[in-house]
Formats: sequence, C-alpha cells, structure tokens
Amino acid sequence: MKFYSQERVALFIDGANLYATARALGFDIDYKRLLDVFSSQCNLVRALYYTALVEDQEYSPIRPLVDWLDYNGYTMVTKPTKEFTDAAGRRKVKGNMDIELAVDAMEMLEHLDHIVLFSGDGDFRRLVETIQRRGRRVTVVSTLRSQPPMIADELRRQADIFVDLSELQSQIARQLPADRSRSGERLRQDGYDEDHYLDEDDYYEDEAV
Repeated sequence: MKFYSQERVALFIDGANLYATARALGFDIDYKRLLDVFSSQCNLVRALYYTALVEDQEYSPIRPLVDWLDYNGYTMVTKPTKEFTDAAGRRKVKGNMDIELAVDAMEMLEHLDHIVLFSGDGDFRRLVETIQRRGRRVTVVSTLRSQPPMIADELRRQADIFVDLSELQSQIARQLPADRSRSGERLRQDGYDEDHYLDEDDYYEDEAV
C-alpha cells in the first residue's frame, strides 16, 4: 500500500462483503491487527464498519463482533435488516448498506485525502469516480484470487490502487495457537471470541440476497 506522509486516510469497510471475501480466501480477519497495520502506515482519521443487524432475534450472531469493534477503535454504522418472502415462499433477510457508506464518504471528504474501500461491489464504481473528481485518491481492497473473483472489474479499473486482500493475509489474519484445533476449542482474543464467525455464515448468506 502506498500512502503519503501527510495524507488523511479513512477506511470504509463493507462488513458483509469483506467477510465473504476473507472466507473465500480461507481465513478470518483479526480486526485489531487490521487497524494496527493501517495506523502504522498512515494518518488514520477514521475506520468505519458497515453492517445490517437482525433486531428481532434474541441473540444476533454478529453482535459480539459489532460490540468489540465499537469499543476498539472502529466507528460502527448499522441498520435493521428487512425481512421478506420470495416467490417460492422462502424467508429472506436483506440489509444493504451501500447508501449509508456512500453518504458518509461524501460527507467526510473535505477532511480526507485518501479513502480505502474494503468492498468488491461494482455499485461503488460511481462513488469512487466522484471522490476522484474531488481530488482524492481511492484504494480498493478485495480479491481476484477467489473463484469467481470478489472484485467487480469496473470497480478495480476505477480505483487508483487495487490491493488484493490475499496480500494482506499475513498481516491481518487471525492467528490460532499451534496446539489448538480451530474446530474443537473456543478461542478468546482481545475481548471477543471467534465463535460468532461460525454463525455468521447463515446471517450473511441471507443478508447478501
């Protein structure tokens, strides 16, 4: 990654998209390490994480992560999911955060020089173009190394810099003790536990519909 010394930088993280990208590459993200990596390389103004929450559940599997991030340097932007029934009678849950992310990016733009977007969603191409027209640089983080690639071609072409998430894996991947099995034991690290990652599959599969 290339940052100039005086650049004011903000991270905009599409939570569902980043989770799906990391899962496609076969690792879990340690968000403390991720924040440390960027804090050490640039003047990090803000790290914003966007996700929808199922509010009518007694326990939301994403809630432990949301709470941990909220207490550990991230700005959380959430909204309730919307439930609907498709033509086949199946219950679906939808929670798209694109508008919230785009509005926040434009509102913060006067205080920033460089935006790092963690998403491969092609819907953000127009946002990236608009930010560039205002004289700011945009780095997009996603991956080409999954099948199919998680990054939309039009978004990758528009970005000033494209960083494949796999190139950051050694710096931001969650590390397990060598003597512990991932499937057999509960791991606690930095105040939040790993179990919610196993449950997120169901949530994000529905959410991404």
